[in-house]
Amino acid sequence: MIKVLIATSECVPFIKTGGLADVAGALPKYCDKEKYDIRVVLPKYECLKPQYKDTLRYIKYFYINMEGRDQYVGLFEAEYDGVKFYFIDNEEHFSGDKPYSGMPWDLGKFTFFCKATLSMLPEIQFKPDIIHCNDWETALIPAFLPGYKAQYRFYSGMKTIMTIHNLKFQGIWNIDDVRRITGLDSWYFEYDKLEFYGMSNFLKGGIAFADKVTTVSKTYADEICTEQYGEGLNPLLCYRRNDLKGIVNGIDYSIYNPETDPNIYENYNIDTVIEKKQINKLKLQEELGLEVNPDKLLLGVVSRLTDQKGFDLVRDTLNDIVHDCIQVVVIGTGEKQYEDLFKYFAEVYKQSVSANICYAEALAQKVYAGCDGFIMPSRFEPCGLSQMMSMRYGTLPIVRRTGGLADTVVGYEQDPDNATGFAFDYYNAEDFLRTVRDADRLHREDRGKWNEMVKRAMSKDFSWNASAKEYSDLYSELAGK
Repeated sequence: MIKVLIATSECVPFIKTGGLADVAGALPKYCDKEKYDIRVVLPKYECLKPQYKDTLRYIKYFYINMEGRDQYVGLFEAEYDGVKFYFIDNEEHFSGDKPYSGMPWDLGKFTFFCKATLSMLPEIQFKPDIIHCNDWETALIPAFLPGYKAQYRFYSGMKTIMTIHNLKFQGIWNIDDVRRITGLDSWYFEYDKLEFYGMSNFLKGGIAFADKVTTVSKTYADEICTEQYGEGLNPLLCYRRNDLKGIVNGIDYSIYNPETDPNIYENYNIDTVIEKKQINKLKLQEELGLEVNPDKLLLGVVSRLTDQKGFDLVRDTLNDIVHDCIQVVVIGTGEKQYEDLFKYFAEVYKQSVSANICYAEALAQKVYAGCDGFIMPSRFEPCGLSQMMSMRYGTLPIVRRTGGLADTVVGYEQDPDNATGFAFDYYNAEDFLRTVRDADRLHREDRGKWNEMVKRAMSKDFSWNASAKEYSDLYSELAGK
């Protein structure tokens, strides 16, 4: 049996701020448990969801030395959906009302987590073949591991995978502070390791030392090797290209299932979607105070409201979209300029725009089920999950062809016979607006073609089955079993 430890800074259902949590929670569930013993380790944050935090079982405690002093490490465990989870406890590092504190406080927090993760393994007598690390918060594990191997036979033979969920976040800080916090020798801060334009870079260290590097879509794996998308790490990623693999994330079909979803107005499947989805649309319009009109194109947004997600394009075209008699419903928080933008339009165009500046999970499910289309014109998108969720509910995404969006959405303009949504290539407001209008035109003029696309989108398999198989194959290859 191949043993794998997934190290992550967040994980569903215990704590979530983004897509990383969904991946860390779903992947171990979908791998063959007869062939793979996959466990997960994450911090025991003070802000873990109470209903799960109260069920954790204490195992033991020990100490690790960091910054010249012994620091307490408490170990807890839980089992959820047949997967074992470990939680590393230390109030100094993991207290507070949110998992991330920002720089420089997160440097010490996640250096401690990386050291504690490696140090806990002999304490629990679990020797993984592979430690699967995720994003910069766990990237020091591959960098620390050679030192542990040199001192302790227990760690011999362990391999590491470094998964990049979003290259934009790298854990960059000055070298002197990082040397002091990590205790790493000056050798680690040379140009081919953690050094990054005179600073230190946690993620670069993980990429340099890991046995394999993955990211969350095939197109994004190609994009990050270019100067445009490489965030300064493209030379190293090009160097490691033979060890770099793109694996598209999946979504958990036990959660995102219109046939059983308790949050939507009317459940449906691919056979009943045309009739029942219309009921969901009308009830969503009614609940949000929009004009109840089955013929108007209703577009949804469930997102962080940031430039990365393409909301500058939405800002520049929203007035045109509304005057085209298209409705928009937004759920999300983010940059104040975009929050204010949607609040303003919702106030001025009450029948056409609904702004919900929050994250409301139940309402988000209603948006997936009740909207006709889903807006996702990202500047870049490593993978993206919302476009897959929307297609699962028969809601056609309107996306820019980048990263995971290019890998998961077939655009109507590019291939009308196989289309599952609408897509444009160049990042500008004119192409985005044209694509929205293409969707509106098809929705008004050829409902039969639209309905064919709805069923085609629903028929696509974005479950974790395919993704888990690719990760499983990578684990087997790396473990040599």
